Amino acid sequence: MSNWRIFYIHKHPAGLCLLLGALTLLAVLAGICIGAVAISPVEILRVITGQEAADSGAYRILVYSRLPRVAAGLLAGSALAVSGALLQSVLNNPLAAPGIIGVNAGAGLLVVLSCVVLPAASWAVPLTAFLGAALGAGLVLGISEAAGASRISLVLTGVAVSNICTAGIDAAVTFFPEALNGYSDFRIGGFSSVAASQLRPAAWVIAAGLLMALSLSRQLEVLSLGRETAQSLGLPVRRTRLILLLTAAALAGAAVSFSGLLGFVGLMAPQITRRLVGQGGWAWLLASGLGGGLLVVLCDLLARTLFRPYELPVGVVMSLAGGPFFIWLLFRQRGGRTHA
Repeated sequence: MSNWRIFYIHKHPAGLCLLLGALTLLAVLAGICIGAVAISPVEILRVITGQEAADSGAYRILVYSRLPRVAAGLLAGSALAVSGALLQSVLNNPLAAPGIIGVNAGAGLLVVLSCVVLPAASWAVPLTAFLGAALGAGLVLGISEAAGASRISLVLTGVAVSNICTAGIDAAVTFFPEALNGYSDFRIGGFSSVAASQLRPAAWVIAAGLLMALSLSRQLEVLSLGRETAQSLGLPVRRTRLILLLTAAALAGAAVSFSGLLGFVGLMAPQITRRLVGQGGWAWLLASGLGGGLLVVLCDLLARTLFRPYELPVGVVMSLAGGPFFIWLLFRQRGGRTHA
């Protein structure tokens, strides 16, 4: 470990969080200003202070498109990143991500079913996504708890439930091919049609989940020392693990409800920030949340501007960035340097 990393891990984790916060604010400002129609900071200030007419182009673009979209990226990125950080620490697996606890599989299955039953009801997609994520995570956690609540039982249960849900999705799409049209956008992930009304209920769940995660940061740090060590220090390991897993599931489920199945955020952001501030503790969780929001807002900005006038779903950009990153992690792990 280099002196540079020791400096940040032991001396200035708060400084790194402040730096990430400043970069995130700059990314948010860029996401609001840059697009098919540029909006200046002066126009943003006029809209905020009520000096801009409600029927003006700048007002409509800002209020009905840019602000909800950037807020969605910030919320989804933060929630998925902190969810991934919790899972990686609880499962002691640096490759863990929200999909491992059944969030993606459950959400995907119920979204397909909603497209079959209510094909014209676009409002049903975020609701059924959240319900499906909650049911999928609850099923995985319940079966894992009954099987002994070990790390390996949770992973295997997640694989089994995901395969069952995937089979259900394939069957539904086979019998009702028209359902694929509504499901494909959700499967890729993106914010092109997100509205403020979709964000409000999810934002409350995400805010509560982030506060819960930060309040349990000390217990998470103790848990990362190992089960026996944590128990010897008086930590109720089983109950703490369950609470942390439920928090991770709530964060990921709320994000999936409006972002779709956005991949790699819960893997990339915690991995990058743990190399700067170390694993466990409030600094890692806060840095992961900020880093996840920054990552998604920047990727969404690239998705909107790289091929103008065409627009890519942000999920495509995330996959293009996350695939090589995952391969790099595998080679790091093979060399025994994943935690270095």
